[in-house]
Amino acid sequence: PNPDLATGSLLYPYGPDQGDQTNPKHDDGTSERISLSVPFTFFGKTHESLYVNNNGVISFDDHVRQYTADPFPLADGRTFVAPYWADVDNVLGGDIFHRQTTNPALLADISQDINQYFPEISFTATWAFVASWDHVAYYGSTSTKGNTFQAVLTTDSKTYFIILNYWDIQWTTGAASDGDAETGLGGIPAHVALPNSVQIFQAGFNSGDDTNFYNIPGSQTDAIINITATSNVNVPGRWAFRVDNFQVTGVDPPQVNDSGCWL
Repeated sequence: PNPDLATGSLLYPYGPDQGDQTNPKHDDGTSERISLSVPFTFFGKTHESLYVNNNGVISFDDHVRQYTADPFPLADGRTFVAPYWADVDNVLGGDIFHRQTTNPALLADISQDINQYFPEISFTATWAFVASWDHVAYYGSTSTKGNTFQAVLTTDSKTYFIILNYWDIQWTTGAASDGDAETGLGGIPAHVALPNSVQIFQAGFNSGDDTNFYNIPGSQTDAIINITATSNVNVPGRWAFRVDNFQVTGVDPPQVNDSGCWL
């Protein structure tokens, strides 16, 4: 990875020199099933494996090759985290890295951050899973634009957290999602979400139960390009969530009407 990016203060260390595995260079590709050395509890359900999907999704039940995000909550009950769900094509540029770690220095840094963001909890991380998308290109790109972002799952075996880091976001939409091939903008933007959520560039999470989900503000809108300047923990470009039960710090819970539409 670009050393300037890999050592950025927002991102935890990543890359081959950290012992990371690298995803295949394949449009809409995914990692193999990754068995977790420490089970991870996500909204009341414990998972023993996951997949790192090239299109900006970490999924627990099955791989996700879908490149245009669906809005959360997902009707099919899939459970996953969407750091930046959009049409990545790492054949055209960039790499996706991942590792499980018990490295004491990294765990100390993560613990310090979590205790700062969640002062009511005394947390000492014993394990972390770090997935990093390094300057990844978008499908159909005719530019050199790339996105660099990261998702960190961590636990002390009692409480469970996810940290999402956005270091450099230059595009929102692949050409197959009606994005502009030259600019990587327009069309159906990326989605950032946690359980039961999917959006254009989607960021957030989806628990699979139609109730527990969260979309980071701006998901599936052109505004998601500015995610490097937003936060729920007063650190621009960083979002942190406790995910063993549904708690979102620093933001109001999402409001949805009976039709499942955002209010």
